[in-house]
Amino acid sequence: MAKTVLITDDTAFMRMTLKNVIEKNGYTVVGEAGDGEEAIALYKELKPDMVTMDITMPKMDGITAIKEIMKIDPDAKIIVCSAMGQKPMVIEALSAGAKDFLVKPFDAERVVESLRKISS
Repeated sequence: MAKTVLITDDTAFMRMTLKNVIEKNGYTVVGEAGDGEEAIALYKELKPDMVTMDITMPKMDGITAIKEIMKIDPDAKIIVCSAMGQKPMVIEALSAGAKDFLVKPFDAERVVESLRKISS
């Protein structure tokens, strides 16, 4: 079972919230990125089993970061966590390579369910 997670969100509070939910459920958070560029660098360095990805961030948005990570690792498991839950955004994220899409504010159970689903 996949266990390591890289959290990507430009808000420290959201990273902390996700980290609490993820770690309480037996996963290990190996890194936290505040933007897409940082997420790509940390992905290369840490090689996490899964990534949570926000869409709207400074420097590089989540969709671009997903595409770049998928170039590095076509088997990357990425879950988008974004307040931008409009259908076109969801479709764009999933077609870029994301495995799931969670809309903020998210339910802790839904996060765990998504991690379990993509890690099996």
